[in-house]
Amino acid sequence: MTDLAVAAGWDAADESRVTLERLLSVVGSGAVELHSAPKGLGATVTGVNVLDLRELVVRPRELLLAVGVDPGSALAVDVVRRAGESDAAGVVFGPGGPEPTAGALQSAAEEGGAALLFRTAWCTWAQLVGVLRAGLASAGVPPMAGLGGPRLGDLNSLADAVAALVGGAVTIEDTESRVLAYSSTEENVDEQRRLTILGRRVPPWRVAAMREAGFFQALWAGDDVLHRPAHGQNPERLVGAVRAGGEALGSIWVAAVAGRPLAPNASEALRAAARAAAAHLLHHRTHSSDARLVEDAARALLEERGSVEVLAERASLPLREPCAVLAVGTGAADQGDGDPSGVYGLLALHCAAYGHRAVVVPAGGRILVLVGALDRDLGRAESQVTRLGESLAHQLAAALGGPLKVGLGDVAPGLARAPESRRAAELALRALTEAAGSRTVARTGDVADAVGILHVVGALRGVDLPPQTSVARLRAFDAEHGGSCLVETLRAYLDHFGDVSAASRALSVHANSLRYRLRRIAQVSGLDLADPDARLLAQLQLRLSDEGGDQRG
Repeated sequence: MTDLAVAAGWDAADESRVTLERLLSVVGSGAVELHSAPKGLGATVTGVNVLDLRELVVRPRELLLAVGVDPGSALAVDVVRRAGESDAAGVVFGPGGPEPTAGALQSAAEEGGAALLFRTAWCTWAQLVGVLRAGLASAGVPPMAGLGGPRLGDLNSLADAVAALVGGAVTIEDTESRVLAYSSTEENVDEQRRLTILGRRVPPWRVAAMREAGFFQALWAGDDVLHRPAHGQNPERLVGAVRAGGEALGSIWVAAVAGRPLAPNASEALRAAARAAAAHLLHHRTHSSDARLVEDAARALLEERGSVEVLAERASLPLREPCAVLAVGTGAADQGDGDPSGVYGLLALHCAAYGHRAVVVPAGGRILVLVGALDRDLGRAESQVTRLGESLAHQLAAALGGPLKVGLGDVAPGLARAPESRRAAELALRALTEAAGSRTVARTGDVADAVGILHVVGALRGVDLPPQTSVARLRAFDAEHGGSCLVETLRAYLDHFGDVSAASRALSVHANSLRYRLRRIAQVSGLDLADPDARLLAQLQLRLSDEGGDQRG
């Protein structure tokens, strides 16, 4: 570390003083959970060691991973006792609690001073080893004291701090070239940076070009800052990889702005910044993955995968209290373009504002909201769900500037029956979406007729109809005569219950033109519009063709 870098506030880490508190703040609760720390969270941690039952070696100030040891066994008590005698920082057991011998295990920990920790069920031992070692490598790096010290995980403040040091615009990216944060230095930014920030990731064509040129191989394999001189409209750039424990976590990019050169010490400052950024990126990764694990647990619950008890704990939702699912359809989610994370954030924030414990789960062209801890009285719980759905449809539609519909699932007595509520919510949303009308919130009972049609059409989808039905003949005629629209005309006429005036307005044609088309329909297909059975079959076949995606019937 150069004197210049130290003067800038990027001093080296005192790796011997990584405390248990600092390590846990970096690693996060998604990987390991603290049970007790008799010596306090200020205890020093210098390494990680995996227990070998054939030769029990415990070193001072290390975390001992008790792989294969039942935390409720007498062996666990012996391991904790030996860890205390050897002045180990603590012992990490597998998922579960120490209930069978809780008193003895806790007593052994208090007598010897070793902390008790437990690996979470959603983090493997192999993952935990990597996370803890990476955390040790980065947790001892102090924040930039000279710049006010960004809060751990505050990547935008970190980007601003780096920008102040190097005299340029900064982006922080993960290993997949997704933008995690960027500095607020945005005067006269170049087009490439503008596209990267707007898209929240480096444009795919640029990533492909850099990969083909071998850039990423050089970035992740080397330890030095890479430099690219200014060329044409592209300004001077620097990039440095961020690593912890030998693992690449991301990169920091610096670009000159407004035609000004970067600071003379920019490369040195970026090297120091990349080291200091490791703790921030690792914290971001573990805490982001924790949020994803909650979402994954809720999705597994709704899809009836895995243990309900374990998934309920992971999703932080009460297992045996009433819950319900809301299915939300928005223009942004349906289109699938851009970053829909803002919609998810709005939904989560709105639910929290109403005091509900909820998990938002993206599900293709819709969003599912699993709401737990509802009122134990069924009537009041249903009212809670209704109020939340109506509020979401009204206020979020205004915030998003587009339509939003909400299907309400039935209140379930516990999380085990949440999948039933999900199916009802999705069916109600589908009925709302396909039915004409201005209604935006409904349960299946509120749109029972539309739901009934969906069931009928679904049941008939596999039925083989005769090849020469009236609709089949009209479809063939339209296909053979380009510009013919007899199927469209029949659909409008039937949809408007035989009202020629309304149907002609829907088609934007004169009523006499519509009457002429109706006569042609009878001539071409033989359809008798006075026959109720013929009308019923025609409308069902048209609906079936719509369901299959053939809008021409």
